[in-house]
Amino acid sequence: MSATKDPDSVHVGHVKGYAAGVPAVAVALRRGVEQMGALRTAQTLIKLNQRDGFDCPGCAWPETPGHRKHAEFCENGAKAVAEEATRRTVTPEFFATHSVDDLRERSGYWLSQQGRLTHPMYLAPGDDHYRPVEWENAFELIAAEVGAMDTPHQSVFYTSGRTSNEAAFVYQLLARSIGTNNLPDCSNMCHESSGTALGESIGIGKGSVTVGDLEAADLIIIAGQNPGTNHPRMLSVLEKAKHNGARIVAVNPLPEAGLMRFKDPQKIGGVVGSGTKLADDFLQIRLGGDMALFRGVARLLLDAERAQPGSVFDHAFLTAHCAGTDDYLALLEDVDLDEVVTATGLSRAQIADFAEAVATSQRIVLCWAMGWTQHRHSVATIAEGTNVLLLRGMLGKPGAGLCPVRGHSNVQGDRTMGIYEKMPESFLTALDKEFGITSPREHGYDTVAAIDAMARGEVRLFMAMGGNFVSASPDTEATAAALSRCNLTVHVSTKLNESHVVTGHAALILPTLGRTDKDVIDGVPQRVSVEDSMSVVHLSRGSLPPASPQLRSEVAIVCGLARTIFGSGHPVDWEHLGTDYDTIRDHIERVIPGFADFNTRVRRSDGFVLPHPPRDDREFDTSTGKANFGLHPLEWLPVPDGRLILQTLRSHDQYNTTVYGHDDRYRGIKGNRHVVMINPDDISAFGLHAGDRVDIVSEFDGPDGREERRVTGFEVVSYDTPRGNAAAYYPETNPLVPLRSVARYSNTPVSKAVVIRLEPATS
Repeated sequence: MSATKDPDSVHVGHVKGYAAGVPAVAVALRRGVEQMGALRTAQTLIKLNQRDGFDCPGCAWPETPGHRKHAEFCENGAKAVAEEATRRTVTPEFFATHSVDDLRERSGYWLSQQGRLTHPMYLAPGDDHYRPVEWENAFELIAAEVGAMDTPHQSVFYTSGRTSNEAAFVYQLLARSIGTNNLPDCSNMCHESSGTALGESIGIGKGSVTVGDLEAADLIIIAGQNPGTNHPRMLSVLEKAKHNGARIVAVNPLPEAGLMRFKDPQKIGGVVGSGTKLADDFLQIRLGGDMALFRGVARLLLDAERAQPGSVFDHAFLTAHCAGTDDYLALLEDVDLDEVVTATGLSRAQIADFAEAVATSQRIVLCWAMGWTQHRHSVATIAEGTNVLLLRGMLGKPGAGLCPVRGHSNVQGDRTMGIYEKMPESFLTALDKEFGITSPREHGYDTVAAIDAMARGEVRLFMAMGGNFVSASPDTEATAAALSRCNLTVHVSTKLNESHVVTGHAALILPTLGRTDKDVIDGVPQRVSVEDSMSVVHLSRGSLPPASPQLRSEVAIVCGLARTIFGSGHPVDWEHLGTDYDTIRDHIERVIPGFADFNTRVRRSDGFVLPHPPRDDREFDTSTGKANFGLHPLEWLPVPDGRLILQTLRSHDQYNTTVYGHDDRYRGIKGNRHVVMINPDDISAFGLHAGDRVDIVSEFDGPDGREERRVTGFEVVSYDTPRGNAAAYYPETNPLVPLRSVARYSNTPVSKAVVIRLEPATS
C-alpha cells in the first residue's frame, strides 16, 4: 500500500454466520505468499505450534496435549507469522529516505507493512532522521541516561506479551538491579482486572481449567469474548465439547460469527458441510450489564435452593472451602430482578433459562476476555461470575472452573517471571538471595501511572520490550505528549510502528529476533519458553535465518545492556546469562515456585503444567485461607439521554494494535476502519443515516470537571448492537478513552464503557 492514509471507501456487506472454513485457509495462504513467498510460507507454517517448532506470536490459547494436527494454527496466527517472517526489510536506507515527520503522517498499517527492522537506529536530539548506530554505542547511550538519573524511579521498563520467559526474567532482573519496580506491561490494559479479582477470590490470578476440562464440561459460558477472531483455535475445543454434549451460552453485546457456527477447514464437514453450531443460546447483553446478569442468576439459584434444599448449592464445598457465604447470600436478598432486566437488556425468560442451566449442570466452565475486564466495575463483575461458580462448587473438579482467556502469547508468563510493579515479598526475597542484589520494595508504576509520571516530567528513560505502547495505551494524545517529555525512549522491536515516531528528546530502535527466527549464540542454538493461557510451559524454537546479521535476541539485548550499565563487578553474571538460556532457566527454578527441574521438564513433548492450588487441591492462598465471596454492591452503566456507550474492539484483520488489512470479513465491513457500528433504531433516533460521517466525542467526569475527547470523520454503519450501545475499532478510538477513566482496584483503562455523543463530521 503506497498511500499514507487508510482507504476512504467503506463497503458494508453480508455479516458472516460462521467462522473459519475455506475462506480462512485461502486468506491465510494468500497473506503468507504475499509476505514470505510460497516456499517460505510452507516451511514456516508447518513448524507453527508444533513440538519441534515455534510458538505462535499471536494469542495464548494452549495446544491440546497429545496428538497435534499438521496445520496447528488459525487464520490470524498465520497472518501474525507472515508479518514476522516477511521478506520485506526496513534498512538504514529506508530511514535516510523517510524523515520522522514523514513517518508520522503514515498509518500504522503502512508502517507495519514495510517489513523487518535490520539495524539499531538512533534519533539524536534535534535530528529529523533516524541514523544507524553500533550496538555498543546504543547501550552506552542508555547507560549514560541511567547514570544521569537522580533516582532509579526515573526509569520505566515496559513489556509486551510476546516476550519469552527467559527474556522477561532477565528484563525484570535488570530493572530491579537498577533499583526500580517500574515494570508496567500490556496486561495492565487487558487482564489486570482478572488477576486482581481472582487473587482476592481464590488466591491466584490465573484460570483454573485445562483444555481437557473444557472438552468435558456440560455447560460452557463464554462472556465478553470473541474467540472466532481473538482466539480462533479455541473453536476446535468448543466443537469437541459440543460433540461431547456440552451446552454453550454466549453472553456478548455483538453476535460474533465464531460463537454461532464453526467450519473446521481440516474436516470434510468444514469444507463442504454446514459445520458445527456452537452457541445454543445467545444472550445479547448491554455493555456493562454482566455483573447484574450474574447477580440475578445467583438470586435465582438461591430461590431454587430454598424451594428444594440441597438441590442447587454445593454445601460441602461451601462449608469446607469458602468464606463470606452468609454475607453474600444476604446481598442476594436485595436483588431486584426488574433492575437486572433493565441493566442487561435481556428478558426475564432468558435470565431464568440461563439460571436453570447453571443450576442443573454438573460441570461448568466460565470463560471471559476483555469484554469483562475493561469496565469501571470489572473486578466486581469477575468476582460475581466467580461467586456463581462457588455456589455450585465448580472449582477443583474435572470439567469445571474459571477460564480467563489471555491475549498475547506469553503475557501470563511475563507476570510469572516477575514483570509486575507489585511482586510479593516472597519473590523479591528469593531473587535477592539467588543473585546477591537488593531489590527495591517500593511499588512501581503500572501503565497508567507510568504515563502520568512521564507527563509530570518525572521519567528520563522509557524502554519498551516489544509492543506498540503509544497505540496500545489509552488517551493517545496524552500518552504521546507524555512520551515526548522523556529524555530517551528505547524500543526493542521486530517491525516499525507508531511508537517509533512518538519519541523522547532522543530515541533508539533496537531490532530483535522474532519467534520464527533461529537464535544461535556462539554456534549453539538457543530455545526460549512460554506459558500459555492455561499455565502450560513449553519450548519455542525458531527455524528461519534472521532478517539481518545485526539482529540480537531479547535476552542478548538485555544482558548486553546490563553489562554496559553495571560493568564487570556486578553480582549478576550477565555475560553468562546472555549466552546460555539453560542457565537462566536454572535461576528461574530456584526463584519461582513450580519450576523444579525446569530444563528437563520443559523439554518434554508437551512441556509441563504449573501448579494451581485451587484446581489441584482446593487450597486457597487468600486472606482467609478459603475462597472468598466478593461482596461488591451491584453496579451497571445506564445510557445517558442523547448519548451512547461505546466499546472499542478488534477487527478480524488485526491482532492487538497490528492491523493486517482492512477486511473485517465476519462483520461484513471492508475498506476503512474509521467506522462506528450503531443499532439501526438508534441511528434513526439521532436523525442519522447509515453512511453519514460523524465525529465521536467521549465524555468523562474527571477530578477537574467534565473532560472530552474527539476523533473525527467516522462513518455510521448500521449493525446489530443493543440499543444505546455502539462499537468501533481500536487503536483508532483509543484517543476517546481518558487516562483517568480506569477500573476500580486494577487501574485498567475503561475501553468497553465509553460515554459518547455524535456530531456532524468536521473533517
